[in-house]
Parts: sequence; C-alpha cells; structure tokens
Amino acid sequence: MIGVLLVDDHPLIRKGFRLILEGETDIEVAGEAGDGATAVSMCSALHPDVVLMDIRMPGRDGIEATRDIVTAGLPSKVLILTTFDLDDYVYAGLRAGASGFLLKDTQPGDLVAAIRTIAAGDAVLGPGATKRLIQQFATMAQPGPPSGGRAAQILQVLTSREHDVFALIAAGLSNSEVADRLFLSEGTVKIHVGRILGKLGLRDRVQAVVLAYESGLITPGARPPDTPAHPPDGPARPS
Repeated sequence: MIGVLLVDDHPLIRKGFRLILEGETDIEVAGEAGDGATAVSMCSALHPDVVLMDIRMPGRDGIEATRDIVTAGLPSKVLILTTFDLDDYVYAGLRAGASGFLLKDTQPGDLVAAIRTIAAGDAVLGPGATKRLIQQFATMAQPGPPSGGRAAQILQVLTSREHDVFALIAAGLSNSEVADRLFLSEGTVKIHVGRILGKLGLRDRVQAVVLAYESGLITPGARPPDTPAHPPDGPARPS
C-alpha cells in the first residue's frame, strides 16, 4: 500500500485529492498538512511513501519543507504541485530534492500514475507540459562549458555507455526511448540508470536532469544527443 501525505493550505484542494486517491486500492491517504512545518513533522512521524506538496503556503513553504525532508534522510519522496505562473519556484523545488512535479490541473489518472511512479523509486519526467517545464527550469541554471570539477567527475566515474544513457535521461527521454536510441533492451537501460544514480549519489532521474544542466554537460535548449557510433555493451533489444 502506498501512503500519501497531502500538503496544501487549502482544505478544499486537499479534499479533492483525497477523493481521487481513496478510490484506488493500492493508495491510502496517510494524513494531511496545511503548511510546510507540519508536513515535515508528519513525515518524521508517519513516513509516507509520497508527499503531495504545494509550493506556496504560509510559514515554511513547500520548497523549504522539501529540502528539510530530503536533508533529514526521510524515505518520503516529494511530488510538487504547481501552476504555470510558479515556474521559478519549481526549479528551486527540484534542486531541493523533489522527485518531480505536476500541474495542479492534471488529470486524476495522471496524478495517480505519478504517485505510483515516484513510490516505485522513479521520477516524474513525462512528456508534454512536464517535460517542457523541466527544460525551462534547466535554463535557469545558466551553466558554462563542461569544464568544471563536477563535469570532470561525471566523465571519470561513468563508463562510455553510462555517459550515453545519462545524457539521454537528462534530456528527458524515458527508458523505452533511451532503449530505442541506443539499440538496447529496456531492462538493460534500467540497469544502467540504477548504476548511474548510484555512482553519482543521486536519488532519481530528476536530480540527474538538474546535475546535467548545472554541470554544463547538457546545454539548455539543446536536442538530445545523437545515437553514439560505438556498439552497445548490453544485450540488444529484442526485435
């Protein structure tokens, strides 16, 4: 069962999300909080799997609460809720350690799917508006050329194939899209992603995106890297 903590300063919004989630057999609402400080306290006590986090709240806002949850090493993953007029806040939320974000007008089915995805240890970097917003937030990092220490460290610890996979997931591609691009099986891509996150000390794919842009390995607005010329080092994707 996936436990979800609802964090929003508007009771009607929390009620709406509760009604959506209570209809799912594998999801339960662990609790509700109306501000960031209460959210952090409840995460410490309840250890929910996913926190549905609003950004603008009185007192400690969603970004500060997210940072506190991540810094405390709590197992809860944060899914930020936002609107198009909160772009600046969302990038800050991703840097604070959120595992993804959704627009507040997202469809109920997409919300449920995102919660399941994050609870499974992945991040919400889907197509459409979410993917476009991620790319917009990445431009705020204003990275320079990939000559800094962090970029050098990435290039040093990752194998050539892992670097290919890292560049593609940082550009927002899904595992299946990476598999198609690199002529690998989706299972092999998943293994590579796990190794990359482990080597770089990242929680999920969202942090990989932020790191790639901030280190300068990915240039804002650039197209995903082309298919590398060297042969794949994992089993080929079945035809």
